[in-house]
Amino acid sequence: MELTINGETRRIDSEPDTPLLWVIRDEIGLTGVKYGCGVAQCGACTVLVDGVATRSCVTSVASVEGASVTTIEAVEEDEVGRRVVAAWVAEQTPQCGYCQSGQVMAATALLKETPKPNDEEIAAAMTNLCRCGTYNAIAAAVRRAAAQG
Repeated sequence: MELTINGETRRIDSEPDTPLLWVIRDEIGLTGVKYGCGVAQCGACTVLVDGVATRSCVTSVASVEGASVTTIEAVEEDEVGRRVVAAWVAEQTPQCGYCQSGQVMAATALLKETPKPNDEEIAAAMTNLCRCGTYNAIAAAVRRAAAQG
């Protein structure tokens, strides 16, 4: 099967029910997407599938055939993703950083869908878990990225 990941078409040899997370990390070698919980609760594995924030740990590789998958490695190729990363840096958002690639991907999807979200929309969209508790900094970074758009 063929997948489009970060704009590049790749031939995948994995079984169709293999989680997208493992194909991205193990077969393709892009390690920015992280394994967290394996049950789509934490969001460390978030990627964009046709622009939609998607938990790759529970998404079969077959279900994204024909779709465009974007990982953290390519998020800055998009203007919104570039703004989100710049806001993350300006707000000094990460502490340990483990969840941050998923957080950035979720924020990018939110701002592409809702360019000027209010606090309730930010809270509803940013459901990824952060063990360090940087939720206030995450929300501030999303607001900063939105203001720059």
